[in-house]
Amino acid sequence: MHGHRRCIDTTNMKSFSCLISSFSSLSILALGLIANLPAAQNDEETYELPPESSVQHGVPVGRVEGPFDLASQVFPGTERKYWIYIPAQYDAEKPTPVMIVQDGLNRAQDWRLPQVLDNLIHSEEVPVQIGIFVEPGVVPPFKEGAQPRFNRSFEYDSLGDRYARFLLEELIPVVARNYNISTDPNDRALAGASSGGICAFNAAWERPDQFRRILSTIGTYVGLRGGNQVASLVRKTEPKPLRIFLQDGSRDLDLYPGDWWIANQDMLSALEFAGYEVNHQWGTGGHNGQHAAAIMPQALRWLWKDYPQPIKAAVKPVGEQRIDILLPGSAWTQVSSGHEQVEAPACSGTGEFFFSDSRAGRIFRVGDDGKTRIFAEEAGRISSMSFGPKGNLYACRDGKQIVRFSPSGEQLVVLDDISCQSIVTMPDGFFFTDPAMPSIEFCPYDGNPQRVSLLTQNLAGLVPTADHAFMHLVQLHSPFTSHARLGEAHQLDYRQPFGFLHLPYGELSAGATGATVDANGNFYVATKVGVQVMDQLGRVNVILSKPSTMDITGISFGGSGRDLLYVTCRDTVYRRQLGTRGIGSFETPVIPPKPRL
Repeated sequence: MHGHRRCIDTTNMKSFSCLISSFSSLSILALGLIANLPAAQNDEETYELPPESSVQHGVPVGRVEGPFDLASQVFPGTERKYWIYIPAQYDAEKPTPVMIVQDGLNRAQDWRLPQVLDNLIHSEEVPVQIGIFVEPGVVPPFKEGAQPRFNRSFEYDSLGDRYARFLLEELIPVVARNYNISTDPNDRALAGASSGGICAFNAAWERPDQFRRILSTIGTYVGLRGGNQVASLVRKTEPKPLRIFLQDGSRDLDLYPGDWWIANQDMLSALEFAGYEVNHQWGTGGHNGQHAAAIMPQALRWLWKDYPQPIKAAVKPVGEQRIDILLPGSAWTQVSSGHEQVEAPACSGTGEFFFSDSRAGRIFRVGDDGKTRIFAEEAGRISSMSFGPKGNLYACRDGKQIVRFSPSGEQLVVLDDISCQSIVTMPDGFFFTDPAMPSIEFCPYDGNPQRVSLLTQNLAGLVPTADHAFMHLVQLHSPFTSHARLGEAHQLDYRQPFGFLHLPYGELSAGATGATVDANGNFYVATKVGVQVMDQLGRVNVILSKPSTMDITGISFGGSGRDLLYVTCRDTVYRRQLGTRGIGSFETPVIPPKPRL
């Protein structure tokens, strides 16, 4: 059970007032840090509440239980309270949709949400649903009389998946002990105002496999903790299966991190550009809940329209795409799983895809039929592979050898007693990285290796441009890729940081693990936020979502048409078809179209 339980009749405002007065003054202060404006500004606007915001005769009344206390390991040391709205129609035998509201019962009552849900559930305009109203956390001080740490901005304004993990690992499981909460992401809505608005959006953005419906009012999409980047990420990332309702007013805040009114309009523009199912209501109000309360029935009807039809992602963005590679109906599909550690993806001249299970010491091959077959046993730990002429496969083995596998799988040591991590083949030889120096070496297929470039840090991979004029260099611990000219005698000169990568929130590097190119000169980098697709000028145009929550360890084009993008993720291989064609580094160079500046 939830511990000490209190039930609140939603018709009894005296009970609500008593409950509010029982909150700690610190909790009320935390809620009011951003969400309130001086009364003078509030006086400039008037919004009439709709009938659905009041108790209606003959409508069954739900109950609000709580407050309940919840400690957290995701946000260590924090304490918080939450309440549960249970509609009168709740049936414990049926998985029930849920709406999670940030900022607790105070926010829900500000929106008149319990009464609105009572009325809309009764009229069958929204499904029967449980409401969870959860406050932000505070860390109590050890020193008596001191202030706690108010965690609201950290939890709500931060990007990344931490708050989503809090919901999925801590809040929902606690409530689900006593109530039958649906696990279908189409049955789950997130809502919030101000910082709670961006929090609701971000949690669903990070985990669309768990949350699909978003209500954001007076959302804080400004530069408090990186929220000003969200609209740009929405434009670049392939569309996700989300439905979003936005509300804001022209008198919203205009402070040091940005202009809330303009930022919300920018979010709407980005969502429309990316093809999202989005609706909005703009008003003339300020940073408060008056307008949101007035339109709450309208917003909820739209969020739950056509239920239980699932929310689907747009086929692809509707705005102008300079890199137009997304295909209708194409998504990541699992190719091979159950391995120990998959990495080192490579593609043969015929388009057959190869990868290694480095812990098992095997190399596998995947044909167009999608079937996985063993290519070589007892291959050792293969960290990188690349095909060369005559169908030979070159690989870095055990960090100390370059080996060559014939088309039939026979092994020959090409270089021994060296240091190597990554390899890429060219028509007349291969480059490999020496992590011990660190440096880049070039070796002709019939000759001796020579050092062509010193490095300041080790590389996660290297791949030539489509025309073999330059080399892309990918660093694991960097926010950039580098670019070097392929000069005389295979020397790499005029190197500079070139490709700008989007970083996981709170991290200093993109976590890049591999790269590949297509015939149009576009550069695909596997990172922690997904596959970032750059144009020839080093600008990310598109971000392909990861196929799972696991990080991508390698990337390569494959298939007979070279239009299948393969990625390796820990123990699983995935692929998807794209509207482009990859090119092998060992093949004849191609001249891509001139880039648009």
